[in-house]
Amino acid sequence: MRYDPIDPQLFISNRKRFIEHLPAGALAVFNANDIMPTNADGTLPLVQNRDLFYLSGVDQEETILVLFPDAYNPAHREILFVVETNEHLARWEGAKLSQDQATKQTGIQTVFWLSDFEKVFKDLMSQAKTVFLNSNEHLRASSPVETRDQRFRKWIMEQYPMHHYDRSAPIMHRLRAIKSPIEVEIMRKASAINTKAFNRVLKFLKPGVMEYELEAEFIHEYKRNGSPDFSYTPIIASGASACVLHYIENDKECKDGDLVLFDCGNWYANYASDVTRCFPVNGRFSDRQKQVYNAVLRVMKASMELLCPGNQLHEYHKEVGELMTKELLDLKLIDAIDVKNQDPNWPAYKKYFMHGTSHYIGLDVHDVGLWTEKMEAGNVFTCEPGIYIPEEGIGIRIEDDIVIGEKENINLTAGIPKEVEEIEEMMNS
Repeated sequence: MRYDPIDPQLFISNRKRFIEHLPAGALAVFNANDIMPTNADGTLPLVQNRDLFYLSGVDQEETILVLFPDAYNPAHREILFVVETNEHLARWEGAKLSQDQATKQTGIQTVFWLSDFEKVFKDLMSQAKTVFLNSNEHLRASSPVETRDQRFRKWIMEQYPMHHYDRSAPIMHRLRAIKSPIEVEIMRKASAINTKAFNRVLKFLKPGVMEYELEAEFIHEYKRNGSPDFSYTPIIASGASACVLHYIENDKECKDGDLVLFDCGNWYANYASDVTRCFPVNGRFSDRQKQVYNAVLRVMKASMELLCPGNQLHEYHKEVGELMTKELLDLKLIDAIDVKNQDPNWPAYKKYFMHGTSHYIGLDVHDVGLWTEKMEAGNVFTCEPGIYIPEEGIGIRIEDDIVIGEKENINLTAGIPKEVEEIEEMMNS
């Protein structure tokens, strides 16, 4: 594996907290994600089901976790099913987890081969009253592909139609929203790698460089530090392309006098980093670029102060909107009449800042969490205000990853320069 072994106590603790939410007689099942095909006999690398990983730490396909705290046999209260390794698999793909290795990695004492699943599961279902099934209930989730969890749901309801069924997702969203110290430390490692990558690119950027060359610098630094890939399709947008929020072509030349917006993140041990910076191609901000940049930076700094226990995300975004309105008035991009006549559902500032400021981050870039409840210590959010002025060819967004603390927040990505003077000094040293 590319990352340092994770203390299995993390997964033991996660399972314990999940089980505390189950009613008497309940059983829960979690499936690994599929390895997705491409064309011919090609496949993509496995992206593990994050809930399964959160509860077990297993990064292997075709894995099933069953949690049944009221099982008659104490050995059946936590069961992991894994693919049985053999000489053929070992020769062609590399050996899979042995039962002893799976126990060491997860803290689960009972490990069966996947071929035993239906036989063992039939005994468990004879005792269970309710089955908690997993599904992707992220607010933005939308996929035409039938997942392993969905196929399992069809199978179990056909085989066991008289049982009661319930959802694991609400429990997982609550648990995963609060990061433990072990998780924060993993995210700190992901951010440290991303910091190295941004600082490398900061020194590499110059007029005439292609956006995809800058992308290559990121992936070089990620992989040489144990990070397997970008955590999302990178945005490296020079000039007016920065005003396209999801610009991913990364195929243009970086020209003298333009800014480049970098929205780039990486994985480490399945945890994400997500950072945005804007750097001047020639190493110097113009007066107008500096004016707009510093407006975004002021909103960002004030917004980070609002990320605190007791605040609520929807209210927080309204407060950030007020901060941005003031800056846009000062930049003369909107005026008092625009504000007076604004639609409350789409305020005047949205013309130049049309996206949200913060989202949960963790095992997913847009991690699951509780948007209707108040912020708590242990939540980790991005903070990413921006101003986009297509008519001027200026698009600026600045983003960091923030761990909310009881008394003081932790900025995981503070090591990546974002002050104008600091950026210019590094680019010209």
